[in-house]
Order: sequence, then C-alpha cells, then structure tokens
Amino acid sequence: MKENLAAERIANEIRMERGYPGHSLHTFLLVEGSTDERVYKHFIVEDRCQIIVAHSKDSAITALAILEKDNFLGVLAIVDADFMVLEEKQPFSQNLLLTDMHDLELMIINSPALEKVLVELGSMEKISKLEERHRKDIRSLLLECAMPIGYLRWVSLQENLSLKFENLNFDKFIDKEKLAVDVKQLIRIVQSRTTSNIVSQKSPLKDDEIHSRMQQLSSNSPDPWHICCGHDVVSILSLGLRKAIGSNSSKSVKPDHVEMCLRLAYEQSYFSQTQLHAAIQQWKKVNAAFVILRAYPKVRQGE
Repeated sequence: MKENLAAERIANEIRMERGYPGHSLHTFLLVEGSTDERVYKHFIVEDRCQIIVAHSKDSAITALAILEKDNFLGVLAIVDADFMVLEEKQPFSQNLLLTDMHDLELMIINSPALEKVLVELGSMEKISKLEERHRKDIRSLLLECAMPIGYLRWVSLQENLSLKFENLNFDKFIDKEKLAVDVKQLIRIVQSRTTSNIVSQKSPLKDDEIHSRMQQLSSNSPDPWHICCGHDVVSILSLGLRKAIGSNSSKSVKPDHVEMCLRLAYEQSYFSQTQLHAAIQQWKKVNAAFVILRAYPKVRQGE
C-alpha cells in the first residue's frame, strides 16, 4: 500500500510537470535513488529531460505502469536488474530498462573508473602482488569475495526471509588482508541481525539450511556480475584499501567516499559502451519526439 501511494504521488508529479509551458515534449527519466540520479544527470540533455527519483525499484515500476495506463508518452524507467536476469524475468514494458549487471554500481566497477580510483587510493605494488598470488585480476578478487553475500541476498529473496543487510559490518566476516570471506560467520551475523519474519510468516531457516541453499544456487555457476551487489563490492573495496591493496593515505577510506569517487570517475565514454546506453538509443528511435542523452562527441581519426 505504501509503495502504491508513493507511485501515485510520483505519477501525479510527472503529470503536473508535463503541464508546464514548454514541457509538452519533456522526457521524464524514472530512477530508483539519488545516487542513480547523480550518475545519469551527467549524460542527459537537462533542458529536455528531467530525472525523477522514485526512492525504490517498486515505486519506479508502479509509477511507470500507472502512467502507461493513461497512454502518457515520453517516460522511461531505468532500474537495477538485481536478480531478474538470473531468474529470467523480463521487463513488462518497452519503457522499462534494466542495468547491464546487478546494479549501476557494478556497471561503474566494470568500467575503467575502477582503475582511476585505484590509482588515487590504492597501492599499485600491493594490487600487483595480490593479483599475482591469486592469479586473478582485482575485479575478479572483489567479485569472488562479494559472491557469498550475493547468494545470501538471493536466498533471502527466494525464501522470503527478509534478512537484514543494512549497515552490515564487513569487518566481522572478511579478512581485509586476504580479501577472503568467512561464509558461515556471514550467515550467523546476518541471521542474528534479523529478529523477525513478519513478511513471510514462516519459521526462519537454520544456518546450515541457508548455507545449503546458497550452494545449490552456486552449482550452475551463474554470472558473478549478476550475483554480486555493487554496494557489497564497494564495501569490500573500502575494506581492502585499509590493508590489502591500500596506500598509507587510504587507511580510513569509507565506502561512501569510495562510491563517490567511482561515480566521479565514470565518464560518458564508458557509459556509451554499455547495453543500457544502446537500449536508451533504441527507445529514442521509437519515441523520436523525446530526448534523453547528450550526444557523445566521436573523435575523428588523426586527432
């Protein structure tokens, strides 16, 4: 009910904005949160496209559905894919697009923005030694560490456990020198933080049952870019910068700061190479009167 009321307010806000003089061909881009807005605002034509923050995935999707029932044109929603791709769930509308990966944060981490941040905050010597020791690049190591948390999130979603991940203390279950996760400790901590099962109204699973479900999900080797949550990867990166891969100046770097640095390092040229960018361009072909993205200048040969 709360989500529906929020979605109604968002839909009404968009209707009012469209009614302003000169806004008849104004495009509205619905996004989940304010951090998404901070990224996308650098890529849009601001006098033709307005970003509306829905404050949740469900609100963005429901608001879009409400407007579509009224045949309201020029609205596009972009939400995190989360586990939708792995569960083979398709968007209900051509006006609803998903991130290439689990979320926008992972799209940024998959880009050269990560290298730019590591140059500023990390120790290239420590990173090289860690990569050589594990015979994996830093992205693979970060994802490998975050995957158990992703599986636990997925189990919680599938079993309707409502496990509490907010303000999770990663120090409690991750070795910041080796970037290795203690899976059983992770489960114990998250379980202990979850005091009720009001949503599901079913008895909570025991730790070993949850661990078994996590192993079942991993048996098909799903794409780690769709398993891992970007916020988890950022928290692990922040933890690593304090010890395993950090310079002396990065020992107190917090996840919020790392995430901000990644957003600032994410260039339009990186975004232009994504599937999401291509999908927005395809949407534009169908909705020719509405504008979203700024043109990315192509460098001519010889320049």
